[in-house]
Amino acid sequence: MSTDDFGGLAELAGELRDGHITSESLVARAVERIEASQSTINAFRWVRGEQALAEAREADRRLAAGERLPLLGVPIAVKDDTDVAGLPTLFGCRGEAQPAAVDGESARRLRAAGAVIVGKTNSCELGQWPFTEGPAFGATRNPWSTDHTPGGSSGGSAAAVAAGLVPAALGSDGAGSIRIPSAWTHLVGIKPQRGRVSLHPYSDAFQGLAVNGPLARTVADAALLLDVVQGPHAQDLHRPDAVDASAAARRDPGRLRIALAWRPPLTLTRTAPHPEVRRAVTELAEALAALGHHVEEARPRYGLIGLAFVPRATSGIAEIAALHPEPALLDPRTRNAMRSGRRLGGRVVRAARAREIRQHARIGAIFDTYDVVLAPTTAAPPPRIGTFDGLGTWRTNATMAAACPYAWPWNVLGWPGVNVPAGLTADGLPVGAQLLGPAGSEEKLISLAAQLEADRRWYEKRPPAPATLRSAPVEQ
Repeated sequence: MSTDDFGGLAELAGELRDGHITSESLVARAVERIEASQSTINAFRWVRGEQALAEAREADRRLAAGERLPLLGVPIAVKDDTDVAGLPTLFGCRGEAQPAAVDGESARRLRAAGAVIVGKTNSCELGQWPFTEGPAFGATRNPWSTDHTPGGSSGGSAAAVAAGLVPAALGSDGAGSIRIPSAWTHLVGIKPQRGRVSLHPYSDAFQGLAVNGPLARTVADAALLLDVVQGPHAQDLHRPDAVDASAAARRDPGRLRIALAWRPPLTLTRTAPHPEVRRAVTELAEALAALGHHVEEARPRYGLIGLAFVPRATSGIAEIAALHPEPALLDPRTRNAMRSGRRLGGRVVRAARAREIRQHARIGAIFDTYDVVLAPTTAAPPPRIGTFDGLGTWRTNATMAAACPYAWPWNVLGWPGVNVPAGLTADGLPVGAQLLGPAGSEEKLISLAAQLEADRRWYEKRPPAPATLRSAPVEQ
């Protein structure tokens, strides 16, 4: 096997099946690099060092006995909003909580596929913001530039994958929290259809806005992880039909009609994409046109979709915050959101959810003419660490809306989207673009992303390695 720490998910699974490497050495290497990187990248809230190594040795025994599973022996990370037996689930908050007694459904499915969960990654408090910083754990930093955020709220998962600590990770997305950090760390991030990946025991989280999904360096790896974790729990409200994401990643998408959507929905700010974001997404659109697709500017009819988003989001924050054993430790902005959520709960949030059928019809009308919407994932490159420090609720929301106005409408709709790397700024900071589709369109979006990846070969670009990550090669 290569000594490269950026081996892919499918590649490592194959190397393990073929006996070219052991799970124990692979997991030991991951744990070593995670621990070495905490002073620079700070991607992990919890590391399961000894437990993960014991599970790796058991995976080696099973591999030697001829057992075959999709991810048997491969190290994986999950976010600190996913229950892993034996670890607390603090959603990025300060304080203490009882360890989870059992795995959440997505972690259970990872283990059923043979994966070794090496730890839980950092998230901003209750997953609210597009940065991963807080008093509970400090600042998670972007491997491409440690002066900048990797985004949020799945910033720990994004940083861990971008730095080569793990080949892939799970995140969650309630307003862009997979797609935004994927864009800002040069990754593929899939926000699946609502219900595609179970959130149990937090089913219908954030009033249906939130979903779990994969972050990886390649489309094939993200698709493989999606295939492994998709499927409902018996108590889930949303149960879409299964997709074959891995097959889609190997399939030509055909010639598609693509709407390039520059204008975001109405927000608190008058937002235009940063010139370097516009340049990068324009180049991506030109690449799609060169691949034979019809690309032209168009805009979904978003209407006042924010009126449906705000009560659902704040009500969801209030519901999740109620699980926290020490509410006095929460950020003042979180407590403000909780108060708003309690005021907007009940009839207001039910009315907001009832609007979704009309929003599907109005916004979905763009798919009468086009197959896919292409939009910037963010309006700006990743901000510097500390940009949001000391800001009150209004200024935090306004600054957040100005940087990230494009992603959240698809959470209101519950429809899928895929972030793809769009390139680097002159300062070497990653930016991304999102491929958006109607209900159940993951396979089409994944096929298109894979075709674009074969042309653009974004996986060949890697961040500079901090000195703390340079160590001996993995044993063969």
